[in-house]
Amino acid sequence: MHERNLFFWKKMPFVKLLLPLMAGIGVQWYLQFPTILWQCFFAAVFLVYSAFFFLPLFTRQKYASSGGIVIAVLFISIGAILVSVHDVRQNNNWFSQLSGNNSTFILTLAENPVEKAKSFKATASVNYVIEHQEKHATSGKLILYFSKDSFPDRISEGSVIVIKKPLQEIKNSGNPGSFDYKRYCLFQQITHQVYLNPGEFVLLNEKHATWLAQLINIIRKKVLAILTTYIPGDKEKGLAEALLIGYKDDLDKTLVQSYSNTGVVHIIAISGLHLGLIYWLLLQILKPLQQKKYIKWLKPVVIIAGLWLFSLLAGAQPSVLRSAVMFTCLALGESIGRKSSIYNSLAASAFILLCFNPYWLWDVGFQLSYAAVLSIVIFMQPVYNLFYIKNKALDLIWKMNAVTIAAQVLTVPISIYHFHQFPNYFLLTNFIAVPLSSLILLGEILLCIVSFIPFIAFLVGKCLYGMIWLMNTWVERIEVLPFSLWDGLQISFVQTILLTIVICLFCYWLMEKNKTSFITGLVVLLGFITIRTVSFLQSQNQQKIIVYNVPRQTAIDIIDGRNYKFIGDSLLEKDDFARNFHLKPSRILDRIYKNDQKEKKDKSESYFTWSGKHILWIDRDIKFTETDTKPVIDLLILSKNPKLYVSQLANQFSIRQVVIDGSVPVWKKKYWQKDCDSLDIPNYDVSEQGAFVMNFH
Repeated sequence: MHERNLFFWKKMPFVKLLLPLMAGIGVQWYLQFPTILWQCFFAAVFLVYSAFFFLPLFTRQKYASSGGIVIAVLFISIGAILVSVHDVRQNNNWFSQLSGNNSTFILTLAENPVEKAKSFKATASVNYVIEHQEKHATSGKLILYFSKDSFPDRISEGSVIVIKKPLQEIKNSGNPGSFDYKRYCLFQQITHQVYLNPGEFVLLNEKHATWLAQLINIIRKKVLAILTTYIPGDKEKGLAEALLIGYKDDLDKTLVQSYSNTGVVHIIAISGLHLGLIYWLLLQILKPLQQKKYIKWLKPVVIIAGLWLFSLLAGAQPSVLRSAVMFTCLALGESIGRKSSIYNSLAASAFILLCFNPYWLWDVGFQLSYAAVLSIVIFMQPVYNLFYIKNKALDLIWKMNAVTIAAQVLTVPISIYHFHQFPNYFLLTNFIAVPLSSLILLGEILLCIVSFIPFIAFLVGKCLYGMIWLMNTWVERIEVLPFSLWDGLQISFVQTILLTIVICLFCYWLMEKNKTSFITGLVVLLGFITIRTVSFLQSQNQQKIIVYNVPRQTAIDIIDGRNYKFIGDSLLEKDDFARNFHLKPSRILDRIYKNDQKEKKDKSESYFTWSGKHILWIDRDIKFTETDTKPVIDLLILSKNPKLYVSQLANQFSIRQVVIDGSVPVWKKKYWQKDCDSLDIPNYDVSEQGAFVMNFH
């Protein structure tokens, strides 16, 4: 067994390098050691490793295992240094370090603006900052929001604009369990944003778009024109655009939600599935080259060129480029006759990608792509061998479903951790959707090829419309089946790791009949169940009030155990998008469900006692009668724009805590905060500080 493990590690050198690199990336991000410390550490370890080669041969063999440890430590330090280098905040040329309140910024749009409900949104690179009449070259990016009445049609990718307006730092909502948008932007070197009204920017008559970017835009516009011409139906056309080139502006939001709820949203997002299909197609076309010795080298060249051409056509998005690198490494590994080292090829591609951008380690697409491919490599054949089917057509269908089942093995824990749901009928949905989407993608490529022959293109377009309609209908029908979605799942990072280990150990036991892995799996499963049970018990005993940070809205949850009662704007509860974005993550985190029983309240609708605490919520004009005593108000929540002064309330009540929610106008908030400060009353602004949480246990 020891010799077998030794052989594995010798054959998979990139696996040995990838693991410490990932460890170093994680350690530096979460602990934030000074960069100079890692650089000194790297230099010291490198000198030790170099000195190792000057030792006598016998001594080197004696301490060979120590050499492996030194290499691991070396790559841990490399991973940490990479994180520091890619952190734009540590760059001396970061625009935020060189600018002030009156600075002028020269920006270049990094993408074509996308239309939103009330504005146009685009990402821009900050090229220069002009401060005190001095021009400084800078690095970093920001998000621009153009008001619709200020947006000129000629603004596009590569346009250069000049602005002189204070920038706003990107912040999270601060609601429990919410998406870490600030970190997401930081990983893309985006740290600030600004909203531009008419007259607040100047568009220069120059463009910084590269010839390659311009060529890609021309090709994408041509492809979009072909799809629009020959594929009827808004839903069908929108999905066709997303499938082929990743253009999502025309996608129907309801349809996207249906694909997400049924476990086939990966079909819409161009990633490993699409690149895998292109890779397979090129392999089939280029099979004859394998037989000819002198031009055999041409096969990997054409495959790699085809993969990258499709990736550029699809918009060169990070998820596409990552998949292209992964399949490029697989193609290179196969071309040099090392098919058995597919694990090494995967590790090599992940190593290259993380060296290019260490922050991709936290990218959901990166995690799911590698988990899916690794899962297919390990489990596809054992799953496929469960049934023997003579009929070739049925066997092909079973093989495709075997791939789907295998891909789910390692992706399930990651999907539950990030998305908190599991599509119960994923196999049923994939049974039709995956083969159909593959045919549709190939058909769209054919449509682009024959587009210069209108009659043939018309027939191909009609066939594509029919197939897309069938796929959409199938997905929507599966979504409305009873128990189609297991929603509200919540597992921690530790539980995710434990669940993944359990799955791997049990699968190894099933494939290799190894009793040790079965027993170990049971022990790890017991640990998973124990941690999960403790978290449920904690949820059962919780009592808290959460005042959410929702722009221009009031949202308050009163939580008792695993039940909650909502107080606030009723429209927020009815708006699926707003509720899912602002409130649902917190409710999933706390494992709570709505309590429809009416809450008992005292004195008025705005005043109530709960868990021994006196709570007053004011969202409208209220007159209070004077009393001889000053009742204690443990929590005063101020909403909307009522006519009141905190000083007047302080004369009638003994106020211990004031919370100002997101529905309060900025000018009113400042007055109330000033009153609170003068009266020494603690005050909390959810718009600036995130959700307010008061625990009672």
